[in-house]
Amino acid sequence: MSTQPPVPALGHTWRGLVDDAAIFPPGDAPLERAAADHQARRSEPYADLVGTFVVRDIDLPDLKATPLALSVVVTGGAGNIAGLTALARRLHIAVEGIEIALRDVDDLPGNARRVAAAVDAARAEGQLDDHVPVYVELPHVPSTGSWLAAADEVAANEFRLKFRTGGLDAAAYPHAHALARWIDAALDRETPFKCTAGLHHAVRHTGEAESGGFEHHGFLNLLVATRLAFDGAAPDAVVEVLERRDGDALAAAARDLDLAGARRWFTSFGSCSIDEPLADLAALGLLGLS
Repeated sequence: MSTQPPVPALGHTWRGLVDDAAIFPPGDAPLERAAADHQARRSEPYADLVGTFVVRDIDLPDLKATPLALSVVVTGGAGNIAGLTALARRLHIAVEGIEIALRDVDDLPGNARRVAAAVDAARAEGQLDDHVPVYVELPHVPSTGSWLAAADEVAANEFRLKFRTGGLDAAAYPHAHALARWIDAALDRETPFKCTAGLHHAVRHTGEAESGGFEHHGFLNLLVATRLAFDGAAPDAVVEVLERRDGDALAAAARDLDLAGARRWFTSFGSCSIDEPLADLAALGLLGLS
């Protein structure tokens, strides 16, 4: 009887790269089914590709008692942090990440300080473990002094940044120049970051016309760009990599770089699809990278 060869364990380059955001648009999977699928992936080949299961704070009461590694998106402001951490404790749900967007565009640094105060209070009360990372999403506005000051607050509190790279309308997709500036801002502050939305595929491409035909960033473009920016590449070179569409050339560049080291900074991205990123990495022959 023939047997299938064992599937090699993923190297550090890809481990935990894709956070499972199946319940978010455009996937919109029902919570119970998405949670069950996430658990099932833990016993599948290349299970290590999958990071946390991403839910909203309002979803916590509907979660079944399963050992999910959760990243929780705060749907309101900083004042909601205390409620979600207390609820998670009461329901015996382990929170492995908190994600919150700054919405007060007129006072982004002040908004960031309010988040920090809420997190400090939750930790002081024993509701949130010290090791849990907090991702702060800065809005799609020019990298003005206020934006940069908010990034300073994030770094000063040892939080992490979150960048929105897509969505349901064109305005949610940042231009490559903007994304390059965000990466530079994170690296300049030695602050890890994650991305969310629009990164189902490894390589930059134009989306289907029926879904808007938007320009989608590629997660491999982002990872290579992060490595090059960390190594001191000029801004124009970083933008060129973010805009590159030749998958084979991008994969060849990836093989020559320490992408595992870049993962210290670009920690993960949220995707409603796990199969598409995995299929792209396999097609490009990159799953064997250490």
